[in-house]
Formats: sequence, structure tokens, C-alpha cells
Amino acid sequence: MERFTLQTKYKDMIELTPTIKDLVAHSGIETGLCIVSCTHTTASLCITSFWDPKGHEDIQDELAKLIPNRLDFRHEDSLTDASGHIKSALVGTTLNIVIEGGKLLLGHSQGIFFAEFDGPRPREYFVKLIKES
Repeated sequence: MERFTLQTKYKDMIELTPTIKDLVAHSGIETGLCIVSCTHTTASLCITSFWDPKGHEDIQDELAKLIPNRLDFRHEDSLTDASGHIKSALVGTTLNIVIEGGKLLLGHSQGIFFAEFDGPRPREYFVKLIKES
């Protein structure tokens, strides 16, 4: 398992695809599974298009409309922390991506992204590659 670190900004969407593709390519695994995991409660992982960064802004904006920062949350750490917990729970913190032919099985415009709902702060994510037996 590999551990990676990154520094986020508030409402950030950071592409992880090149790093993870490189890890898969150097693993020698032809068929298997790539598990990407985020160990934070106010951040998530998602697969979405990498073509237009404005689409990432749309994702963050729509999530903010659905789960706005509010004073009446029972969780009182901070406004962005409380709403970030809900966003993280909805979007998810783990991705399972098939490895086939030594490559991640992603669509031609799909990328893997780390979504920050709180921050800015240092974050980490983990990648586990499993070879099909």
C-alpha cells in the first residue's frame, strides 16, 4: 500500500489520476483492483471528467447548495466542518477501480479527484493494488 500527501484549499478538487496511473504502470499488475482511500471526514474521492475545471466548480457549488454551511448543525466544530461531514458521507471516501491490461479501467474523459469540503489543510490518501490471482 502506498501513502500520498497533498495540501488542499477550501472547496478544492485535486486530480490524482496521473499519480495513480503511474503507480499501476510500475506495479506490473495486468489484471486486478486499485483501491483508493481517503481517511478524512470532510473530504472525498470521486471519478469525474477532467476536461473542464469549471465542472469541478459546479460539483462543489451544487453540493454547497444541497448542504450549505449552517449555524444550526448539531456538530459545532465549524460551519464548514459540519457540512463537510455530510458531503463526505454522500460522495464517499473509497474508490474501487478495475485494472485491466495493466491500466486503470476509466473512460476516456474520466479522472480520479480528491474533493476538499473544509480546509485548507494537509491531507493524505492511500492506494492499494491487488493482483488478480
